[in-house]
Amino acid sequence: MTSDKVLFEVTEKHLNTGLRGIPVGTCRTSFVTPSEGVHYCGYPIAELAAFEPEDIVYLLFNKELPNAQQSAEIRQELASRAAIPGDLESVFKSLPKFGHPMDWLSVGIHSLGMMETTNNWKEDALNLIARMPRLMGLLFRIREGREENIPADDTSLSMVERFIHCLDLHNAETEKMKQIISTYLVLHMDHGGGNLSTFTGKAIASSKATVYSAMAGAMNALSGPLHGRANQSCLEFVLKVGTSDPAEVEAFVRAELAASRPIFGFGHAVLRSEDPRATVQFNLGDKICPEDENFKIITTLREVAPRVLSENPKISNPHANVDIASGALLHHAGMTDPTYYTTFFGWARVAGIGAQIVDERAVYRDGKGLPIYRPKYIAEAQTLRHVE
Repeated sequence: MTSDKVLFEVTEKHLNTGLRGIPVGTCRTSFVTPSEGVHYCGYPIAELAAFEPEDIVYLLFNKELPNAQQSAEIRQELASRAAIPGDLESVFKSLPKFGHPMDWLSVGIHSLGMMETTNNWKEDALNLIARMPRLMGLLFRIREGREENIPADDTSLSMVERFIHCLDLHNAETEKMKQIISTYLVLHMDHGGGNLSTFTGKAIASSKATVYSAMAGAMNALSGPLHGRANQSCLEFVLKVGTSDPAEVEAFVRAELAASRPIFGFGHAVLRSEDPRATVQFNLGDKICPEDENFKIITTLREVAPRVLSENPKISNPHANVDIASGALLHHAGMTDPTYYTTFFGWARVAGIGAQIVDERAVYRDGKGLPIYRPKYIAEAQTLRHVE
């Protein structure tokens, strides 16, 4: 690629559109195609769904899948970084219980940064990834008022097992929970460089703020209902449907559309077919919880909603996206409060955003890093008249 090659011509119609579709950089960790969805370092996500989260962390940071020895080494490395460097429990105990879990997640990440920051991009990114399972477990326990007898962290376990061990849900089917959460994390770890949370994190880091400050900001961006909190809204939508009868589901969908309310879990900005991440989760549900009532509802929605939505010629993608199935599976695993679901999204995305921050701060431009983000804004005509 030559330096003067025209990649995109910005015109007046692109102003005030949220930078949608306007190229601003390159991404080494992932990209999205209309037919195969997200790819991590060239691998379609459907080929990676059965991997353990630790192996995908290795992939995102090293741009290749690990061999057996490297797989063992990344587990050992993350375990060696897992200890929380201060009293995070006291921080969480001081927070209002009615605060949204995503606010707790942002505060928790900021707190970890205040407890210890090395100011080395990769060191801090890997430290945060390693500490997320404990942070997540403490967040759940303390926000729910289960502050007593929290088990000590066991770093001999995998990242997902460490979270489950800290969570200590009674009567939970641990193996199912592990499979559901592991799959969820792998599917959500990265999604190109321009989604709002990733872009926000990288923009903050471009000022040479810390990884922790950047990641806390990314979580704040992710918390919005137009971004990561959609998975919470999707399960709430499924619970509202309340039946898996096809005729009743279709009537419900049509009534929601008539009332100008969204049909959660369908559509995607880039994809033009069912999101492969949704397909993976449907296949997992068919295997482990085919008779779960919420899973039966989303299975019916998967058939009904695209057919109804496709009646509108303005809808370019009426198919299921990643959010349609994740909530039902997490609910089946024993995590029945949908307000927590976006924290799993945030936990996963810490890996992808962290890897992209490392690339932009310590790899690009022969290690000098990219300059600070500073897009140009055009003064409106009315503003210009005031200064004439």
